[in-house]
Amino acid sequence: MGNFARLKQAMGLQRAVANAEDIESISKARHDRDGAAAAHNDDNDELLTATQASYDSWLNEYPSAMRCFKGMMSNAKGKRIVVFLDYDGTLSPIVNDPDRAFMSDPMRSAVREVAKRFPTAIISGRSRDKVYEFVKLDEVYYAGSHGMDIRGPPQQPKSYDDKYQTRSVDKKGNEFVIFQPAQDFLPAIKEMLKVLEKKTRGIQGVVIEDNRFCISVHYRHVSESDYGLLHENVQSVLGKYPHFHLTKGKKVMEIRPSIKWNKGHALEYLLDTLGFTDSDNVLPVYIGDDRTDEDAFKVLKSKGLGYPIIVSSVPRDTMAAYSLRDPTEVLSFLKSLARWRENSSC
Repeated sequence: MGNFARLKQAMGLQRAVANAEDIESISKARHDRDGAAAAHNDDNDELLTATQASYDSWLNEYPSAMRCFKGMMSNAKGKRIVVFLDYDGTLSPIVNDPDRAFMSDPMRSAVREVAKRFPTAIISGRSRDKVYEFVKLDEVYYAGSHGMDIRGPPQQPKSYDDKYQTRSVDKKGNEFVIFQPAQDFLPAIKEMLKVLEKKTRGIQGVVIEDNRFCISVHYRHVSESDYGLLHENVQSVLGKYPHFHLTKGKKVMEIRPSIKWNKGHALEYLLDTLGFTDSDNVLPVYIGDDRTDEDAFKVLKSKGLGYPIIVSSVPRDTMAAYSLRDPTEVLSFLKSLARWRENSSC
């Protein structure tokens, strides 16, 4: 009698040994499962490798601004650097809740250090007041609503309508100018906000954000099956306001006044008010991650001026010349820029 049989008998086991076929079936199932898991991991590895290869290839055309930093700065000697920054996806990560797109303390510190050394502006699709609440720095200029609401330098350029410019003084006695070229559209925007909130109330996950001179309809938490209805409702509201149009960003639809004004125009306005119109001594650096930042990249590219830098971890079509992978690399770049100025002025 074998050892296993003796042990079975000694313990008084009454249960028969599991059927060999059952054991084989269990073993095969486990083998198939493990094999499928291994194959799945192999597929993921191949996908990651292909994605990385694609991104590496893209970097040949849009090289890392960190790796090229020394070369970029060698062209900056004798020129006045002006820094323009997007907010969401550039200074802060993209988050599920737009009200929680907080920038980190190290990022705030880096922006402050850059602003001490160079004229610096933040140009965002959010309302100007909301961006200021996130950033909380008085050292920078702010352009909200894709540049339709600018708090800029005190100089009022003659090439812009005085009707939309207001001179003011802050609590510290510093002069500034508010420029709002879409001022005439405010009553219609307020009306649309009420109608949109009412029409989309039954769609779970939608967030309507009042950005003063534009309206953002966030659908990151809207189910795919409800997106069609949401888009239809937004279009139905928009149809009653012919002087507005719809643009799209990252999981957001935006209703904007149909005026010839975007982030590129805001960049030109700020350069003008800073005294750099048609100047050969200025080197603008614009860092952004969104489609709307392409308008600013286009301006710099058309002028053959400065460094347009796209923030992206995936290959994409862009008018930029350089790239940074994510806000972490943006932070490193800004730190390097501040240190460069410190060292170059020694």
